[in-house]
Amino acid sequence: MRSTFGTYLQLGFEHISDLNGYDHILFIVALCAIYRLKEWRKVAILVTAFTIGHSITLALAALDIIPIKAALIEFLIPVTIVATALYNVIVHKMEDAENAEDNKTFNRKINLNYLFALLFGLIHGMGFSNFFKSMLLPGEEGQLISQLLAFNIGVELGQLTIVLIILIFAYVAFNILKIKQREWNLFVSGSAAGIALIMALERIPF
Repeated sequence: MRSTFGTYLQLGFEHISDLNGYDHILFIVALCAIYRLKEWRKVAILVTAFTIGHSITLALAALDIIPIKAALIEFLIPVTIVATALYNVIVHKMEDAENAEDNKTFNRKINLNYLFALLFGLIHGMGFSNFFKSMLLPGEEGQLISQLLAFNIGVELGQLTIVLIILIFAYVAFNILKIKQREWNLFVSGSAAGIALIMALERIPF
């Protein structure tokens, strides 16, 4: 019989990887659009910053310390995707000509990326909280902290799995299909922004 910890670990993993709730997946796709497979460590740290952000607000919301307006949060989640995609396209310009041998990779203001991932994670955490609270069983309130920990670990494992898949696609695009990184970034970020914009328009809370 699976332990409560294992149950919530699986719930976290399945929630982030559920294609029916693809908004969180879309955010991770946008977050990874400017990276190569060889930069997986940077992406792992970036996703961890996102995890820290959503862990904070998930815990605060689950403990009823901060109020959650579900309609507003559901609207803000696609907004974070659009913002990330626009950041990818506008801020990440081509490097100088001396770096052309590296397939014209982008300048990466990585510290700013971490900040955005952390801040946007705060918003996504409030979105996770609605699902998490709906999964709490009667009489389990005393195990809330361990359940939160297990759920967050599951979400992190799911995110890292998604990141690996995206970076493998990027590797194929760059090394086999010979797609330039700027074109890949424009395609992935543009697609994510387009889908997210439609979602945001459908979720306007006023």
